[in-house]
Amino acid sequence: MRNAQILIAGFGGQGILFAGKFLAYQALSEGRQLSWLPSYGPEMRGGTANCSVIISDEPVGSPIVTDPDVLVCMNLPSLDKYENAVKAGGIIISDSSLISRKVEREDVKAFYIPATQMANEAGMSSLANMIMMGKLIRETAIIDFDGVEQTMEGLVSARHKDMLALNIKALRMGYEYAN
Repeated sequence: MRNAQILIAGFGGQGILFAGKFLAYQALSEGRQLSWLPSYGPEMRGGTANCSVIISDEPVGSPIVTDPDVLVCMNLPSLDKYENAVKAGGIIISDSSLISRKVEREDVKAFYIPATQMANEAGMSSLANMIMMGKLIRETAIIDFDGVEQTMEGLVSARHKDMLALNIKALRMGYEYAN
């Protein structure tokens, strides 16, 4: 999959916007065309959050994702809301730590990864989002895994440099997770 409309959805505080920003920066480093459009409710934490990312080899005409090729769900309300919007033949990746039900559609590929549980067990509870991004890279190949360390170095602020190695570790955990 070289061109994709991606929707990442969950609740505030899960790093939804940062995950989308990471995808955008990595695509940019690969010379790809892209759009990154964050959206969140009025609450800082616990409210709804989603991020639309379009990665393409052609110029992107609109940042709006209505029929995603890929849906990354980090909570049940997001799966309930967006499952039917995914294009036939698309991909849905769910955090099975927080989403107890399976994808109901049979015309999409579904992947389940216990990202929140994995992050908690590894002592990096705030990085389930990056575990999900590693899984997304593995299953879609929309961007290359090579180079994610360099992208992350440019993305993690000086104030959070202590999180750099953990973000890279989380990406690798998701990328290497098999189900």
